[in-house]
Amino acid sequence: MSAASTPTTFVFEVLTLFPEMVRQAVSHSILGRAIASGAIAVRVRDIRDQTTDRHRTADDVPYGGGAGMVMKVPPVAKCVRSARAAAPGAPVVLLSASGRLFSQADARRFAAGTGLVLVCGHYEGVDERVAEHYVDEEVAIGDYVLSGGEVPALAVLDAVARLLPGVVGNSGSLLEESHEGGMLEYPQYTRPAEFEGHGVPEVLLSGNHGEVAKWRKAAARAKTVRNRPDLAAHLPPEPEPKRKGAGRPPRLGRPPEGGGR
Repeated sequence: MSAASTPTTFVFEVLTLFPEMVRQAVSHSILGRAIASGAIAVRVRDIRDQTTDRHRTADDVPYGGGAGMVMKVPPVAKCVRSARAAAPGAPVVLLSASGRLFSQADARRFAAGTGLVLVCGHYEGVDERVAEHYVDEEVAIGDYVLSGGEVPALAVLDAVARLLPGVVGNSGSLLEESHEGGMLEYPQYTRPAEFEGHGVPEVLLSGNHGEVAKWRKAAARAKTVRNRPDLAAHLPPEPEPKRKGAGRPPRLGRPPEGGGR
């Protein structure tokens, strides 16, 4: 699945019971091009390859009773050891609904290294001894439960990969995204300038780059306040307006105060 490694290739090791889910997902779009170019390598390991019985059993009933099945320690631990040997120094992360929330800061931290090992849970979860003794971190991508760790692992993989050199074509776009600088990204518009009576903010059509920059900053703040008050609570106070009536953030989807359509 991986391209030939080069000294700058960032290596992802993905440990899963469903390898085709991962292989298919990373073969397209930006990730597929990054693999083809050698910017990243994605190595997918089937945890069942580390089982020892003829049925390739990777799960069992939980001690103490309860619904569902739990992934067993031995095959996961063996798979982790193999991945650590293949990607020395790479953090090993278990994707779990019980983990702490993954953030953009985590993506930047992981991208600063040379590799990342992602362990996908499934069924009712993974034997807790995996989290306690065989991985470095346990993360979740949201406050909800999914059927397995493959989708979260792909989310983390994508978030980290796009921060790596040579993965995203226009690296400047990474500097003006949601969660960079503590705010959501400003609203984006493209042609046509009007659709079914809904227009683009006039300032974006003005060609005045200074005014566009001011509008985007104010609009990003307004969107953060509206959609993510938890983030907005940590933003610094807005600067005092330089003149009476100035500095008020525009309403989203409309030109700033004083503009026209």
